Amino acid sequence: QVQLVESGGDLVQWGGSLRLSCTASIDIARFKTMAWYRQAPGNERELVAEVTYGGNTNYAEFVKGRFTISTDSAKDTVYLQMNSLKPEDTATYYCKADGFLRGIEFWGQGTQVTVSS
Repeated sequence: QVQLVESGGDLVQWGGSLRLSCTASIDIARFKTMAWYRQAPGNERELVAEVTYGGNTNYAEFVKGRFTISTDSAKDTVYLQMNSLKPEDTATYYCKADGFLRGIEFWGQGTQVTVSS
């Protein structure tokens, strides 16, 4: 069973920074894509950023220029560096990994990010 374990969520002030980590129980080279999603209370889960096996990245408009997704294959970990945080960034952040086979996906348990105004 593949496991994704997130960490790094915290309470931070407006304008602050956090780095989220998501460590996989298997070699992340076995994933086609790894991504960060978030979900605020009452809202649907939304894509924040993703990185492909080839290293291509994609960001939601609302985080462009503030968040950076990266990977460390030696640690089987994907990171989300979040700068210039805003109260509207408050949410539970989830890590997702897609396998190369269609329909194969894995989710982490989530980590809470709270930005105080």
